[in-house]
Amino acid sequence: MSKYLPYILTMAITTYLIRMIPLTFFQKELKSPFIKSFLFYVPYAVLGAMTFPAIFTASQNLIPSLAGTIVALILAYKEKGLLTVAIGACIAVYITELIL
Repeated sequence: MSKYLPYILTMAITTYLIRMIPLTFFQKELKSPFIKSFLFYVPYAVLGAMTFPAIFTASQNLIPSLAGTIVALILAYKEKGLLTVAIGACIAVYITELIL
């Protein structure tokens, strides 16, 4: 446990600083609509950049991954909930792997 403590503290300090520095320096409300929209969409872009490559390497074959992605995109386009999209994609991958 003691060998992991420096790593945990470094991570805690880093994430704390990332959150506190903007609050310290930007105490006024942001007026620019561009900066507001940029900051609004950054978490979604980062999440997508981290998640999307993992989708195609999650299964042994590319075809089940593509099937799950297509089902997820269709369900998301139809404005289904997050749980419905995730379960639908998982079922599509499972059925496709059974067929192959």
